[in-house]
Amino acid sequence: MKKTIWTLIFLSLIFCNSCQKQTEKDETQTAQKIEPLSLTDEELYDKVLGMLVGSAIGDAMGAPTEMWSREMILREYGFVTDLDPMIREVSPEGIWIPNLPAGGTTDDTRWKKLTFDYLSKENTYSLDPKSFAGHILDQFDSYMLNFKKIEVDSIQELDENNLKVFWLKEWVKVARPYLKDDLEGIQKGLGTFYGGEMVCAGLLYAPAIGAFFPENPEKAYQEAFKLSFFDIGYAKDISALSAALTSAAMTKGIQGSDLLEIAKTVDPENFYSSRLVGRSSYRILQTALQIVYESNEINHPGVAYDSIIKPINPDLNYIQPAYERLDKHLQDMPFHAGEIYLQVLTAMIFSDFDFKNTLVFLVNYGRDNDTTAAIAGSILGALVGFENLPVGMKEKVLDINKNMLEIDLEKSAFELTENILRRYP
Repeated sequence: MKKTIWTLIFLSLIFCNSCQKQTEKDETQTAQKIEPLSLTDEELYDKVLGMLVGSAIGDAMGAPTEMWSREMILREYGFVTDLDPMIREVSPEGIWIPNLPAGGTTDDTRWKKLTFDYLSKENTYSLDPKSFAGHILDQFDSYMLNFKKIEVDSIQELDENNLKVFWLKEWVKVARPYLKDDLEGIQKGLGTFYGGEMVCAGLLYAPAIGAFFPENPEKAYQEAFKLSFFDIGYAKDISALSAALTSAAMTKGIQGSDLLEIAKTVDPENFYSSRLVGRSSYRILQTALQIVYESNEINHPGVAYDSIIKPINPDLNYIQPAYERLDKHLQDMPFHAGEIYLQVLTAMIFSDFDFKNTLVFLVNYGRDNDTTAAIAGSILGALVGFENLPVGMKEKVLDINKNMLEIDLEKSAFELTENILRRYP
Protein backbone atom coordinates (compact mmCIF):
# COMPACT_ATOMS: atom_id res chain seq x y z
CA MET A 1 0.00 0.00 0.00
CA LYS A 2 2.77 2.42 0.98
CA LYS A 3 4.63 1.54 -2.21
CA THR A 4 1.52 2.39 -4.25
CA ILE A 5 1.11 5.76 -2.50
CA TRP A 6 4.75 6.71 -3.05
CA THR A 7 4.48 5.64 -6.67
CA LEU A 8 1.47 7.92 -7.15
CA ILE A 9 3.28 10.80 -5.46
CA PHE A 10 6.32 10.25 -7.66
CA LEU A 11 4.21 10.14 -10.82
CA SER A 12 2.37 13.26 -9.68
CA LEU A 13 5.64 15.12 -9.20
CA ILE A 14 6.81 14.05 -12.64
CA PHE A 15 3.50 15.23 -14.13
CA CYS A 16 3.69 18.60 -12.35
CA ASN A 17 7.29 19.07 -13.43
CA SER A 18 6.31 18.18 -16.98
CA CYS A 19 3.45 20.72 -16.85
CA GLN A 20 5.81 23.37 -15.54
CA LYS A 21 8.33 22.66 -18.31
CA GLN A 22 5.57 22.74 -20.91
CA THR A 23 4.37 26.10 -19.53
CA GLU A 24 7.92 27.45 -19.64
CA LYS A 25 8.27 26.08 -23.17
CA ASP A 26 5.02 27.77 -24.24
CA GLU A 27 6.14 31.06 -22.70
CA THR A 28 9.52 30.76 -24.43
CA GLN A 29 7.86 30.06 -27.75
CA THR A 30 5.58 33.06 -27.25
CA ALA A 31 8.58 35.25 -26.45
CA GLN A 32 10.36 34.01 -29.56
CA LYS A 33 7.46 35.19 -31.69
CA ILE A 34 7.93 38.78 -30.56
CA GLU A 35 9.81 40.55 -33.31
CA PRO A 36 11.88 43.63 -32.45
CA LEU A 37 10.12 46.90 -33.28
CA SER A 38 11.33 48.92 -36.25
CA LEU A 39 10.35 52.08 -34.34
CA THR A 40 12.83 53.82 -32.09
CA ASP A 41 11.76 54.48 -28.50
CA GLU A 42 11.01 58.10 -29.39
CA GLU A 43 9.01 57.14 -32.48
CA LEU A 44 7.00 54.62 -30.48
CA TYR A 45 6.09 57.20 -27.84
CA ASP A 46 5.17 59.70 -30.57
CA LYS A 47 2.75 57.20 -32.08
CA VAL A 48 1.27 56.07 -28.75
CA LEU A 49 0.72 59.68 -27.73
CA GLY A 50 -0.56 60.48 -31.22
CA MET A 51 -3.10 57.68 -30.94
CA LEU A 52 -4.34 58.83 -27.52
CA VAL A 53 -4.39 62.56 -28.22
CA GLY A 54 -5.75 61.99 -31.73
CA SER A 55 -8.67 60.13 -30.19
CA ALA A 56 -9.21 62.89 -27.65
CA ILE A 57 -9.21 65.54 -30.39
CA GLY A 58 -11.90 63.63 -32.27
CA ASP A 59 -13.88 63.20 -29.08
CA ALA A 60 -13.55 66.92 -28.25
CA MET A 61 -14.55 67.99 -31.78
CA GLY A 62 -17.71 65.89 -31.73
CA ALA A 63 -18.70 66.33 -28.09
CA PRO A 64 -20.52 69.70 -28.45
CA THR A 65 -22.89 68.23 -31.06
CA GLU A 66 -23.00 64.55 -30.08
CA MET A 67 -26.10 62.83 -31.55
CA TRP A 68 -27.20 66.00 -33.36
CA SER A 69 -28.51 66.08 -36.92
CA ARG A 70 -26.53 67.82 -39.66
CA GLU A 71 -29.14 70.54 -39.81
CA MET A 72 -28.85 71.27 -36.09
CA ILE A 73 -25.05 71.37 -36.25
CA LEU A 74 -25.08 73.76 -39.20
CA ARG A 75 -27.65 76.03 -37.57
CA GLU A 76 -25.88 76.20 -34.20
CA TYR A 77 -22.18 75.96 -35.08
CA GLY A 78 -21.91 76.35 -38.84
CA PHE A 79 -19.47 74.06 -40.66
CA VAL A 80 -17.23 72.75 -37.85
CA THR A 81 -13.49 72.76 -38.52
CA ASP A 82 -12.09 73.29 -35.02
CA LEU A 83 -12.76 72.65 -31.34
CA ASP A 84 -15.80 74.33 -29.77
CA PRO A 85 -16.96 74.78 -26.17
CA MET A 86 -19.45 72.18 -24.91
CA ILE A 87 -22.61 74.10 -24.07
CA ARG A 88 -24.53 71.06 -22.92
CA GLU A 89 -25.78 69.21 -19.86
CA VAL A 90 -23.86 66.47 -18.07
CA SER A 91 -24.57 62.77 -18.61
CA PRO A 92 -22.88 59.47 -17.65
CA GLU A 93 -21.65 58.83 -21.19
CA GLY A 94 -21.14 62.50 -22.01
CA ILE A 95 -19.36 65.31 -20.20
CA TRP A 96 -19.17 65.26 -16.39
CA ILE A 97 -18.66 69.01 -16.00
CA PRO A 98 -21.27 71.29 -17.59
CA ASN A 99 -20.20 73.78 -20.23
CA LEU A 100 -16.66 72.51 -20.69
CA PRO A 101 -14.24 74.73 -22.64
CA ALA A 102 -13.07 73.64 -26.08
CA GLY A 103 -10.88 70.56 -25.70
CA GLY A 104 -13.01 68.77 -23.12
CA THR A 105 -13.88 65.11 -23.66
CA THR A 106 -16.46 62.41 -22.92
CA ASP A 107 -16.56 58.68 -22.23
CA ASP A 108 -14.63 57.96 -25.45
CA THR A 109 -11.51 59.40 -23.82
CA ARG A 110 -12.34 57.99 -20.39
CA TRP A 111 -12.44 54.50 -21.91
CA LYS A 112 -9.04 54.98 -23.56
CA LYS A 113 -7.65 56.19 -20.23
CA LEU A 114 -9.14 53.24 -18.33
CA THR A 115 -7.72 50.81 -20.88
CA PHE A 116 -4.30 52.48 -20.90
CA ASP A 117 -4.22 52.16 -17.09
CA TYR A 118 -4.98 48.44 -17.40
CA LEU A 119 -2.47 47.79 -20.18
CA SER A 120 0.29 49.75 -18.47
CA LYS A 121 0.30 47.16 -15.66
CA GLU A 122 0.14 44.04 -17.82
CA ASN A 123 3.44 42.16 -18.07
CA THR A 124 2.29 39.47 -20.48
CA TYR A 125 2.10 39.17 -24.24
CA SER A 126 -1.31 37.48 -24.01
CA LEU A 127 -4.06 39.49 -22.32
CA ASP A 128 -6.54 37.92 -19.91
CA PRO A 129 -10.16 39.02 -20.45
CA LYS A 130 -10.97 38.28 -16.81
CA SER A 131 -8.19 40.60 -15.73
CA PHE A 132 -9.74 43.34 -17.85
CA ALA A 133 -13.19 42.62 -16.43
CA GLY A 134 -11.70 42.84 -12.94
CA HIS A 135 -10.09 46.17 -13.77
CA ILE A 136 -13.46 47.58 -14.83
CA LEU A 137 -15.17 46.22 -11.72
CA ASP A 138 -12.47 47.68 -9.46
CA GLN A 139 -13.14 51.09 -11.01
CA PHE A 140 -16.89 50.68 -10.55
CA ASP A 141 -16.55 49.45 -6.95
CA SER A 142 -14.34 52.43 -6.11
CA TYR A 143 -17.13 54.73 -7.29
CA MET A 144 -19.63 52.83 -5.14
CA LEU A 145 -17.40 53.16 -2.08
CA ASN A 146 -17.27 56.92 -2.63
CA PHE A 147 -20.92 57.14 -1.57
CA LYS A 148 -19.89 56.27 1.99
CA LYS A 149 -17.61 59.29 2.08
CA ILE A 150 -20.23 61.77 0.88
CA GLU A 151 -22.35 63.73 3.32
CA VAL A 152 -26.07 63.13 2.88
CA ASP A 153 -26.80 66.79 2.15
CA SER A 154 -23.93 67.17 -0.35
CA ILE A 155 -26.18 67.06 -3.40
CA GLN A 156 -23.49 68.17 -5.84
CA GLU A 157 -21.08 65.45 -4.74
CA LEU A 158 -23.84 62.86 -4.95
CA ASP A 159 -24.71 63.97 -8.47
CA GLU A 160 -21.07 63.87 -9.53
CA ASN A 161 -20.59 60.38 -8.17
CA ASN A 162 -23.84 59.20 -9.73
CA LEU A 163 -22.45 60.12 -13.15
CA LYS A 164 -19.43 57.89 -12.55
CA VAL A 165 -21.51 54.97 -11.29
CA PHE A 166 -23.97 55.12 -14.16
CA TRP A 167 -21.13 55.36 -16.67
CA LEU A 168 -20.10 51.78 -15.84
CA LYS A 169 -23.44 50.41 -14.62
CA GLU A 170 -24.33 48.69 -17.91
CA TRP A 171 -20.85 47.23 -18.23
CA VAL A 172 -21.05 45.65 -14.78
CA LYS A 173 -24.05 43.61 -16.00
CA VAL A 174 -21.62 41.62 -18.13
CA ALA A 175 -18.28 42.01 -16.33
CA ARG A 176 -19.36 40.63 -12.94
CA PRO A 177 -20.85 37.34 -14.18
CA TYR A 178 -17.98 37.06 -16.69
CA LEU A 179 -15.49 37.16 -13.84
CA LYS A 180 -17.40 34.39 -12.05
CA ASP A 181 -17.79 32.10 -15.09
CA ASP A 182 -21.55 32.54 -14.68
CA LEU A 183 -22.68 31.60 -18.19
CA GLU A 184 -26.35 32.26 -17.49
CA GLY A 185 -25.50 35.63 -15.98
CA ILE A 186 -23.28 36.53 -18.96
CA GLN A 187 -26.06 35.63 -21.38
CA LYS A 188 -28.55 37.72 -19.45
CA GLY A 189 -26.10 40.60 -19.15
CA LEU A 190 -25.36 40.67 -22.88
CA GLY A 191 -29.06 40.37 -23.67
CA THR A 192 -29.83 43.52 -21.68
CA PHE A 193 -26.57 45.45 -22.25
CA TYR A 194 -27.81 48.86 -23.42
CA GLY A 195 -31.14 47.27 -24.29
CA GLY A 196 -29.62 44.33 -26.12
CA GLU A 197 -28.58 46.49 -29.09
CA MET A 198 -25.39 45.88 -31.08
CA VAL A 199 -23.82 49.02 -29.68
CA CYS A 200 -20.21 50.05 -30.16
CA ALA A 201 -18.84 48.65 -26.91
CA GLY A 202 -15.37 47.38 -27.80
CA LEU A 203 -14.87 50.21 -30.28
CA LEU A 204 -14.54 52.58 -27.33
CA TYR A 205 -11.36 50.91 -26.08
CA ALA A 206 -10.06 48.50 -28.76
CA PRO A 207 -7.79 51.11 -30.46
CA ALA A 208 -5.85 51.29 -27.18
CA ILE A 209 -5.22 47.55 -27.44
CA GLY A 210 -3.94 48.12 -30.96
CA ALA A 211 -1.44 50.61 -29.58
CA PHE A 212 -0.27 47.97 -27.08
CA PHE A 213 0.68 45.64 -29.95
CA PRO A 214 2.40 47.97 -32.45
CA GLU A 215 3.28 46.72 -35.92
CA ASN A 216 1.36 43.48 -35.35
CA PRO A 217 -2.24 43.84 -36.57
CA GLU A 218 -2.95 40.09 -36.43
CA LYS A 219 -1.96 39.90 -32.76
CA ALA A 220 -3.79 43.14 -31.95
CA TYR A 221 -6.94 41.69 -33.54
CA GLN A 222 -6.68 38.46 -31.54
CA GLU A 223 -6.21 40.21 -28.21
CA ALA A 224 -8.92 42.80 -28.85
CA PHE A 225 -11.30 40.05 -29.92
CA LYS A 226 -10.76 38.32 -26.57
CA LEU A 227 -11.43 41.53 -24.67
CA SER A 228 -14.50 42.46 -26.70
CA PHE A 229 -16.79 40.31 -24.55
CA PHE A 230 -19.28 43.18 -24.26
CA ASP A 231 -19.92 42.97 -28.02
CA ILE A 232 -22.41 40.75 -29.79
CA GLY A 233 -22.44 39.47 -33.36
CA TYR A 234 -20.10 40.96 -35.93
CA ALA A 235 -19.47 43.92 -33.60
CA LYS A 236 -16.69 41.74 -32.13
CA ASP A 237 -15.06 41.56 -35.55
CA ILE A 238 -15.39 45.33 -35.98
CA SER A 239 -13.88 46.08 -32.56
CA ALA A 240 -10.98 43.75 -33.23
CA LEU A 241 -10.41 45.32 -36.65
CA SER A 242 -10.18 48.78 -35.07
CA ALA A 243 -7.34 47.41 -32.94
CA ALA A 244 -5.71 45.84 -36.00
CA LEU A 245 -5.94 49.11 -37.93
CA THR A 246 -4.40 51.04 -35.03
CA SER A 247 -1.59 48.51 -34.69
CA ALA A 248 -0.87 48.70 -38.41
CA ALA A 249 -0.89 52.51 -38.24
CA MET A 250 1.94 52.22 -35.72
CA THR A 251 4.21 50.67 -38.35
CA LYS A 252 7.14 52.72 -39.54
CA GLY A 253 6.63 54.17 -43.01
CA ILE A 254 3.10 52.84 -43.51
CA GLN A 255 0.70 54.81 -45.71
CA GLY A 256 -2.98 55.41 -45.00
CA SER A 257 -4.07 53.48 -48.07
CA ASP A 258 -2.21 50.42 -46.72
CA LEU A 259 -4.75 50.22 -43.92
CA LEU A 260 -7.44 49.06 -46.35
CA GLU A 261 -5.52 45.84 -46.92
CA ILE A 262 -5.57 45.22 -43.16
CA ALA A 263 -9.34 45.74 -43.06
CA LYS A 264 -9.72 43.21 -45.89
CA THR A 265 -7.31 40.46 -44.92
CA VAL A 266 -6.87 40.24 -41.15
CA ASP A 267 -9.38 37.60 -40.07
CA PRO A 268 -8.04 35.24 -37.36
CA GLU A 269 -11.58 34.20 -36.38
CA ASN A 270 -12.49 33.17 -39.95
CA PHE A 271 -15.52 35.40 -40.39
CA TYR A 272 -15.16 34.99 -44.14
CA SER A 273 -16.04 31.30 -43.78
CA SER A 274 -19.38 31.98 -42.08
CA ARG A 275 -21.97 29.93 -43.96
CA LEU A 276 -24.61 31.93 -45.88
CA VAL A 277 -23.50 35.22 -44.30
CA GLY A 278 -19.77 35.61 -44.80
CA ARG A 279 -18.01 38.63 -43.34
CA SER A 280 -20.24 41.61 -42.60
CA SER A 281 -17.32 43.95 -41.89
CA TYR A 282 -15.98 43.36 -45.41
CA ARG A 283 -19.34 44.24 -46.94
CA ILE A 284 -19.25 47.44 -44.90
CA LEU A 285 -15.82 48.23 -46.38
CA GLN A 286 -17.17 47.58 -49.88
CA THR A 287 -20.05 49.95 -49.18
CA ALA A 288 -17.65 52.64 -47.99
CA LEU A 289 -15.56 52.28 -51.14
CA GLN A 290 -18.67 52.49 -53.31
CA ILE A 291 -19.88 55.63 -51.50
CA VAL A 292 -16.53 57.32 -52.07
CA TYR A 293 -16.41 56.22 -55.70
CA GLU A 294 -19.92 57.56 -56.45
CA SER A 295 -19.23 60.80 -54.57
CA ASN A 296 -16.05 61.37 -56.55
CA GLU A 297 -17.93 60.83 -59.80
CA ILE A 298 -20.27 63.66 -58.80
CA ASN A 299 -17.52 65.99 -57.58
CA HIS A 300 -15.12 65.19 -60.45
CA PRO A 301 -17.19 64.11 -63.47
CA GLY A 302 -15.20 62.43 -66.19
CA VAL A 303 -11.98 62.31 -64.13
CA ALA A 304 -10.31 58.94 -63.55
CA TYR A 305 -10.36 57.90 -59.89
CA ASP A 306 -6.57 57.79 -59.55
CA SER A 307 -6.24 61.23 -61.16
CA ILE A 308 -8.57 63.12 -58.83
CA ILE A 309 -7.05 66.11 -57.06
CA LYS A 310 -9.09 66.80 -53.94
CA PRO A 311 -9.35 70.20 -52.20
CA ILE A 312 -7.06 70.76 -49.24
CA ASN A 313 -9.97 71.96 -47.11
CA PRO A 314 -13.19 70.41 -48.46
CA ASP A 315 -16.40 72.31 -47.69
CA LEU A 316 -19.90 71.03 -46.98
CA ASN A 317 -20.96 71.06 -50.63
CA TYR A 318 -18.02 68.85 -51.55
CA ILE A 319 -18.81 66.33 -48.80
CA GLN A 320 -22.60 66.38 -49.30
CA PRO A 321 -22.77 63.56 -51.90
CA ALA A 322 -21.06 61.20 -49.48
CA TYR A 323 -23.40 62.26 -46.66
CA GLU A 324 -26.47 61.56 -48.79
CA ARG A 325 -25.23 58.05 -49.54
CA LEU A 326 -24.36 57.36 -45.92
CA ASP A 327 -27.92 58.35 -45.01
CA LYS A 328 -29.16 55.26 -46.82
CA HIS A 329 -27.35 53.00 -44.35
CA LEU A 330 -28.48 54.40 -41.00
CA GLN A 331 -29.41 52.00 -38.22
CA ASP A 332 -32.05 52.48 -35.51
CA MET A 333 -29.32 53.45 -33.03
CA PRO A 334 -26.63 56.03 -33.95
CA PHE A 335 -24.15 54.07 -31.83
CA HIS A 336 -24.71 50.81 -33.73
CA ALA A 337 -21.27 49.25 -34.33
CA GLY A 338 -21.92 48.64 -38.04
CA GLU A 339 -23.07 52.19 -38.67
CA ILE A 340 -20.10 53.66 -36.85
CA TYR A 341 -17.61 51.46 -38.71
CA LEU A 342 -19.11 52.46 -42.08
CA GLN A 343 -18.88 56.17 -41.25
CA VAL A 344 -15.29 55.87 -40.02
CA LEU A 345 -14.12 53.96 -43.10
CA THR A 346 -15.97 56.27 -45.49
CA ALA A 347 -14.55 59.40 -43.87
CA MET A 348 -10.96 58.11 -43.91
CA ILE A 349 -11.12 56.93 -47.53
CA PHE A 350 -12.96 60.04 -48.76
CA SER A 351 -10.39 62.26 -47.02
CA ASP A 352 -7.38 60.25 -48.26
CA PHE A 353 -6.58 59.43 -44.61
CA ASP A 354 -5.89 63.07 -43.76
CA PHE A 355 -6.27 63.49 -39.99
CA LYS A 356 -8.14 66.78 -39.75
CA ASN A 357 -10.28 66.39 -42.88
CA THR A 358 -11.45 62.97 -41.69
CA LEU A 359 -12.57 64.41 -38.36
CA VAL A 360 -14.25 67.38 -40.07
CA PHE A 361 -16.18 64.91 -42.25
CA LEU A 362 -17.37 62.86 -39.27
CA VAL A 363 -18.16 65.70 -36.87
CA ASN A 364 -20.32 67.57 -39.38
CA TYR A 365 -22.17 64.41 -40.35
CA GLY A 366 -23.64 64.16 -36.86
CA ARG A 367 -25.08 61.01 -35.32
CA ASP A 368 -22.61 59.56 -32.73
CA ASN A 369 -19.97 61.93 -34.03
CA ASP A 370 -17.73 62.11 -30.97
CA THR A 371 -17.29 58.33 -31.07
CA THR A 372 -16.73 58.09 -34.83
CA ALA A 373 -14.24 60.96 -34.68
CA ALA A 374 -12.50 59.42 -31.66
CA ILE A 375 -12.05 56.07 -33.45
CA ALA A 376 -10.75 57.69 -36.63
CA GLY A 377 -8.60 60.01 -34.50
CA SER A 378 -7.06 56.98 -32.78
CA ILE A 379 -6.11 55.28 -36.03
CA LEU A 380 -4.91 58.37 -37.88
CA GLY A 381 -3.29 59.83 -34.77
CA ALA A 382 -1.20 56.66 -34.54
CA LEU A 383 -0.47 56.93 -38.26
CA VAL A 384 0.86 60.50 -38.26
CA GLY A 385 2.15 60.66 -34.67
CA PHE A 386 1.69 63.32 -32.02
CA GLU A 387 4.17 65.75 -33.56
CA ASN A 388 2.08 65.99 -36.73
CA LEU A 389 -1.28 66.60 -35.06
CA PRO A 390 -2.81 70.10 -35.37
CA VAL A 391 -0.92 72.23 -32.86
CA GLY A 392 -3.78 74.32 -31.46
CA MET A 393 -6.07 71.31 -31.09
CA LYS A 394 -3.59 69.08 -29.29
CA GLU A 395 -2.54 71.84 -26.90
CA LYS A 396 -6.15 72.54 -25.88
CA VAL A 397 -6.97 68.87 -25.45
CA LEU A 398 -3.88 68.23 -23.32
CA ASP A 399 -4.60 71.27 -21.16
CA ILE A 400 -8.32 70.80 -20.49
CA ASN A 401 -8.06 67.06 -19.90
CA LYS A 402 -5.21 67.43 -17.43
CA ASN A 403 -6.29 70.52 -15.54
CA MET A 404 -10.06 70.11 -15.53
CA LEU A 405 -10.75 66.39 -16.03
CA GLU A 406 -7.75 64.86 -14.23
CA ILE A 407 -6.76 62.92 -17.36
CA ASP A 408 -3.05 63.31 -18.02
CA LEU A 409 -2.78 62.05 -21.59
CA GLU A 410 0.99 62.50 -21.78
CA LYS A 411 1.53 60.54 -18.57
CA SER A 412 -0.75 57.73 -19.73
CA ALA A 413 1.05 57.51 -23.07
CA PHE A 414 4.46 57.50 -21.39
CA GLU A 415 3.50 54.69 -18.99
CA LEU A 416 2.07 52.55 -21.78
CA THR A 417 5.14 53.13 -23.95
CA GLU A 418 7.42 52.10 -21.08
CA ASN A 419 5.46 48.87 -20.66
CA ILE A 420 5.53 48.13 -24.39
CA LEU A 421 9.31 48.54 -24.41
CA ARG A 422 9.64 46.14 -21.44
CA ARG A 423 7.92 43.42 -23.48
CA TYR A 424 9.95 43.73 -26.66
CA PRO A 425 13.52 42.54 -27.23
